[in-house]
Amino acid sequence: MTASTQVSGSGHAWYTFRLRGSSTARRLLLAEWDRCRWVWNECVARSKKAQRNGEKCGPASLDRMLTGARAMTPWLSEGASVPQQQTIRDFGTSRAKALKDIRERLPVRRRAGMPRHRKKHGANLTLNYTKRGFRLTDGRLNLAGGVVVTVVWSRHLPVAPSSVRVYRDSIGHWYASFVVPAVVQPLAATGAVIGVDWGVRETATTTSDVHDLPHAGHGRKAQTKLSRYDRMMARRKPTKGQPASRGYREAKRWRAKTYAKIARQRQDTARKWAKKVVRDHDVIAVEDFRPKFLARTTMARKAADAAIGATKRALIEMGLKQGRGVLLVHPAHTTMDCARCGARAKHVLPLSERTYTCTACGAVSPRDKNSARVMLVRAGLDPAGVEGARPPGAPLREAA
Repeated sequence: MTASTQVSGSGHAWYTFRLRGSSTARRLLLAEWDRCRWVWNECVARSKKAQRNGEKCGPASLDRMLTGARAMTPWLSEGASVPQQQTIRDFGTSRAKALKDIRERLPVRRRAGMPRHRKKHGANLTLNYTKRGFRLTDGRLNLAGGVVVTVVWSRHLPVAPSSVRVYRDSIGHWYASFVVPAVVQPLAATGAVIGVDWGVRETATTTSDVHDLPHAGHGRKAQTKLSRYDRMMARRKPTKGQPASRGYREAKRWRAKTYAKIARQRQDTARKWAKKVVRDHDVIAVEDFRPKFLARTTMARKAADAAIGATKRALIEMGLKQGRGVLLVHPAHTTMDCARCGARAKHVLPLSERTYTCTACGAVSPRDKNSARVMLVRAGLDPAGVEGARPPGAPLREAA
């Protein structure tokens, strides 16, 4: 898959495409990245010095620093000014977020750390260009500084992009992510609603049996290949202080390519399922489940393979794109509440207990199906809409 689309609630969409560039273009991009990395590290050094001396270090002073550096350093002035200026903007945004978290006394684990130095081989290569720093001609991307690369167009951009981010992933593939205003493409009304509950045995359990998403297990299917590459890397691991052998680098690259393929498979499965759910329902009540804590449990590997976070994100993005109502429901006690009468169990149900039995009204249903129905009740939708018909007058609140 060479293209992807992401939609945010801020009114922008990101269209990402694969790039094909010559060795000369790749060399120029790497040289541009070296200059931008120097600018970033200089901003970090000046920020630390200003903090020690109690001085201010804002974008204006950093812009003056860049102007003076380009006038004195021919190597820096050989590159385009647009990505270097955008590096300063990105640094300012990152530093402002870190200082805001400190002022608000957020817990350390939730704070955005202060910007740090970018190492040559450890940082992700990324270059940002505003509208005056690039243009599209004959299907090719022309960047400031004389860099020309071919874009693998798998779809058309709905409108002219306002900016582009060129980056290289962990296995050496180049991509361009174009930012365009989000264009809502509303679908015809269906009069149906659905509740979605996340899980590990099944990635998504819904109030409709047709729209359940089983656990695909893409990572489990590739585990044999990954284990083989891990053994190859272990045998060829260089001693400390020695350069890695060619065999070690090849095994590492094969392992990274396998992980990238798994990520694409999970993304593709999530988007196809999300498109089906959004097409068939007007309103979607989604459990606002955050699976990060599962990484510390015995279900860590299976939970990661389920890709709950990526699937939830794909569903929200697809709902925004198609103009559907997506309601995020707080997940607390959803496995303990009865979807029929609203009574709450007196104890937490163990994971081994897969059938929910209400002691108040006697309702019996699969545990995950009951939780999916609870999503509809908490979202303000009548349970009568579970079977596909939304009752008249049901509230349609905005997605969180």
